[in-house]
Amino acid sequence: MAKEEKVEVEGEVLEALGGGMFRVALDGGHELIAYTAGKMRRYRIRMAPGDRINVQVSPYDLTRGRIVYRHK
Repeated sequence: MAKEEKVEVEGEVLEALGGGMFRVALDGGHELIAYTAGKMRRYRIRMAPGDRINVQVSPYDLTRGRIVYRHK
């Protein structure tokens, strides 16, 4: 059985919810709650509302995601 592929989309941070969770608006118009990926947490990469980010979303649950990159 092959591991399912994640969908990577671009969006913007709307609100910091605490505990590494953020409300994110995707470019397609959807909103979701995303958490910081492990490497971003490890290297203490900070995010603030208005930052552009890449989010990985599972095709099974489109309301949650994982932040994998913050654009400079």
